[in-house]
Amino acid sequence: MPNMSQIKNPMPTQNPMVRAHNFEEVALGYSESAAMNEALRCLNCKRMPCVDACPVNIRIPAFLAKIREGNFEDAYQIIREASSLPAVCGRVCPQETQCESKCVRGIKGEPVGIGRLERFVADWHNAHADTPPATPPKNGHRVAVVGSGPSGLSCAGDLARAGYEVTVFEALHTAGGVLVYGIPEFRLPKAIVAREIENLRAMGVTIQCNTVIGKTLTVDELFASGYEAVFIGSGAGLPNFMGIPGESLCGVYSANEFLTRSNLMGAYRENPTTPIMRGGRVAVVGGGNVAMDAARTALRLGAEQVYVVYRRSMEELPARKEEVEHAKEEGVTFLTLCNPTEILGYHNPDDRRDPKNGFVTGLKCVRCALGEPDARGRRRSVAIPDTDHVIDVDTVIMSIGTSPNPLIKTTTAGLEVNARGGFVVEETTGATSREGVYAGGDAVTGAATVISAMGAGKCAARAIDAYIKGKAQ
Repeated sequence: MPNMSQIKNPMPTQNPMVRAHNFEEVALGYSESAAMNEALRCLNCKRMPCVDACPVNIRIPAFLAKIREGNFEDAYQIIREASSLPAVCGRVCPQETQCESKCVRGIKGEPVGIGRLERFVADWHNAHADTPPATPPKNGHRVAVVGSGPSGLSCAGDLARAGYEVTVFEALHTAGGVLVYGIPEFRLPKAIVAREIENLRAMGVTIQCNTVIGKTLTVDELFASGYEAVFIGSGAGLPNFMGIPGESLCGVYSANEFLTRSNLMGAYRENPTTPIMRGGRVAVVGGGNVAMDAARTALRLGAEQVYVVYRRSMEELPARKEEVEHAKEEGVTFLTLCNPTEILGYHNPDDRRDPKNGFVTGLKCVRCALGEPDARGRRRSVAIPDTDHVIDVDTVIMSIGTSPNPLIKTTTAGLEVNARGGFVVEETTGATSREGVYAGGDAVTGAATVISAMGAGKCAARAIDAYIKGKAQ
């Protein structure tokens, strides 16, 4: 019998006052009985709108049906048909705006917890599987993938299944892209990412780290060495700043730098080799998921007070509802309708530690009101005269978006980019303006979601397969 409860089975979590001081995963995952009970909430719709709303088109009702039967391994294999990173997507994909937003159970209650069930199935498989994925037979063709983030890994996985010899080139010393440098351990444990990457290696994917395409090797050199197509999934790692006075002060970070120091370089550990803020009062400027990650990481690094400073209201806040709720529970303070105008600091010539531009002492802001909608439909933030005030902080983290790194476009002839620096591609294939070169994910769109980047990688993999087979005929 279907479970007609209007609410999801609750997700067990760490106590907020405990988790705010550790980097262990916040959500603890469903038990087998809770997963089966939640899967019973699916009505197995004939139209399956959830599948159409999934960027990688996972056969959602099919894997939920296997959970209802208690056949968790078959459920996992159904997900793996479409997704190379099920344990990752079950944790960080914004299902509430994608597959779950189209679930008919959401009309008169909460939708089925599709993301929670994907996570459960992937974790069950990882805990019980004793054999790695099989290596598909090779078809004699080679493809290079630039970047080991979600789009690159998705593209590489699909091409490997089709028999291609795939090499993924990663600029950093660890594979995973934004999954390892951008998303904190308490949301996405790095062991989970490493396991997903090992599954790809077992399928024959080669991952070459410490290789900066455009510097160590160029796209032209990749073609010259025998690769028949190149997919660029290099992400959007270039941080944006506001251009206000004081951004060069010591104690000002981009969210990218701050999270990379903590997540990838282990600055949260005792006696780290990479310095990072410890304690103090922190302002995070921005309202997206990255801002939530930075604010919650600062708490775990011992901050006495963490503010999220956002120029619009809570209703316009773009971060996932779950992440905002978790941040509030952990003690983050939200200062909305508030926009920074200057970062204040001091310079002490007698202090030998004092760098040229001094240290942060405060964040000067102006209060705002909401005006008319902008080009994207969001109401504009309008400064209110004579409302200047100072927030007492000694660390400021800028989380106002990122742009694609310009290195590849400046070292590769024939690649068209848009005004934001993203590669211009054919929408359904990811083909760039240069033959044989495809791109997807944040390198095209700017910072977006993990699952949308994976969808772009899958589209490009299909197009690359068709392109190479077409040339071989």
